Formats: sequence, structure tokens, C-alpha cells
Amino acid sequence: MISRMFRGDFLFAITLLFLSAIVAALPRSQTDHRQLIARGKYLVERVAMCGDCHTPMNHKGEPVANRWLRGSVIGFKPIHPIPDWADKAPDIAGLPKGWGPAEMERFLETGLNPKGHHADPPMPAYRLSVGDARSVTAYLLSLK
Repeated sequence: MISRMFRGDFLFAITLLFLSAIVAALPRSQTDHRQLIARGKYLVERVAMCGDCHTPMNHKGEPVANRWLRGSVIGFKPIHPIPDWADKAPDIAGLPKGWGPAEMERFLETGLNPKGHHADPPMPAYRLSVGDARSVTAYLLSLK
């Protein structure tokens, strides 16, 4: 009697686990995706301030709106020489050339690019959470 009940509970638990895995694999709703992009936009524009380096500036020092995050010459230099200082920030709208979402998320979570190296300064080595890295990636992809 007990083993029969246990077997029923066990099968029920396995079925729930299986159904949970299926639901987790389903694509997110449009609302969830819009919220993900909105969170990414907030992080890019208001927290990390990516546009300061990755967007060209006009003669007044204002970002050129139609070139948002399309790459730019970095408009400042260190007072003292810093090895491997980058003179240009790459185009990150739609993701850098040759990068997929997994590479961008890993970069934002670990600070390591697809080749396993840190970005050249002045790019900070971000250590975002998985959710924030996914949000930033979704926002950048939305800029294709």
C-alpha cells in the first residue's frame, strides 16, 4: 500500500518537473520581452552610460542621435600612458560584429570577450547579473 502511494507521488512529481521544464523553454511573451528591452535600455542609457563612448558627438558635444551606439572615436585620453588604451569604441548596436547573444551576455557577466580577454581600457570590466546581462543584450539587439 505505501509503495503504491509513493510510486503515485513519485510519478506526479516527475510529471510536474517535466511540465515545468517545458514551460520554462517556451518563448517569453511580448510583454516580458518589452520589459527586458526596457530594463536593458535603462542600464545602457542611465547606469553604464554606454553612449558616452560608443556614440559619436556633434560639435556641441551632444550625442548624434541617428548614430546611437554605432561606434565612435573616444574623445578623451589618459593623463599618463595606459597600456592597450583603445582610441575607438566599437559599434554595439545590434551587437558587435561577430558576437552572438551568448558572447555578449558572457562578456557583460565576466568582463571577458569571446577570445577570453578583457576589453581594452577605458572599457570597464562589468560583472552584471545574468538577468541584467540578458536585458542589455536584448536592448542592443533591438537596435539593429
